Amino acid sequence: MSRLGCAPRDGRPELGVAIVSYRVPELLRGCLESLRRAEDVHGMRVCVVDCASNDGSVEMVRREFPEVDLIASDRNLGYVGGNNVALERLRSQAPRPRFLLLLNPDTVVPPRALREMLDLFEQYPDVGAAGPRLHLENGEIDHACKRGFPSPTTSLYHMVGLSRLLPRSRRFGRYRLTFVDERALADVDSVVGAFMVVRDEVLDAVGLLDDDFFMYGEDLDWAYRIKQAGWRVVYNGRVDVLHYKRQSSRQSVRAVAEFYRAMLVFFRKHYAKTTPAPLALAIEATIRAIGLMAVLRRRVAVARGGA
Repeated sequence: MSRLGCAPRDGRPELGVAIVSYRVPELLRGCLESLRRAEDVHGMRVCVVDCASNDGSVEMVRREFPEVDLIASDRNLGYVGGNNVALERLRSQAPRPRFLLLLNPDTVVPPRALREMLDLFEQYPDVGAAGPRLHLENGEIDHACKRGFPSPTTSLYHMVGLSRLLPRSRRFGRYRLTFVDERALADVDSVVGAFMVVRDEVLDAVGLLDDDFFMYGEDLDWAYRIKQAGWRVVYNGRVDVLHYKRQSSRQSVRAVAEFYRAMLVFFRKHYAKTTPAPLALAIEATIRAIGLMAVLRRRVAVARGGA
């Protein structure tokens, strides 16, 4: 029996875990060790895609976690590309897992967390995707773990500060769903790809992550398509998972640029056609301008050796 999970009850693994790693060997080790401690998961496969880290990550996984299916890429596939490779690998091996988990290597999963998340799907057959309450090192919630779709008005309220000024407002607090109790079990627009469980059959309906995205926005887009296909997306605030957050990309100018590029991709894909042309042009110009300023600030910070 694998050290990752209990034996399958019906011959079909209960969970397939996709992890994309880039230059975070110690965090990846901690994440995989936490998966080894998972309780009552009936059959678990783990696939790690290393995106040309060249820092000993590949050797560490091979040496310390031989049960893990490791794919060592010779280039940086990005978060989306790496996850799609892992998902395809997990689903190519018969029998396919009943559920699939996107999991960041900078997370630590408590022993009962996976079981409690999977029980949610057993209880609610119409749930297509779900995520837990992610918390940062200081215990505070990672607000990305429950989100509203970034429609033009929702994004505007967030950018001008109304979401922070009136966080309990269902209108102005929709970007981060700050009016939803952190400990609630609630339907949301999206959970975050750092820990996102999806039913296997959902992928038959909506496909893999959209590779027009590179490392941001793909989870929002996936959740959007999942909901369009008639499934619920649920936030489970009763389950806690530690998220160190942005350990791979915290110094990266490209990460900042990709964040704003993802905003453009998402807007064009889901909102541009229903937005009057002059307004659509103004929205795109605003995203580009804000993104350019953010990239310039990051360049200056990196040049000065700042975090």
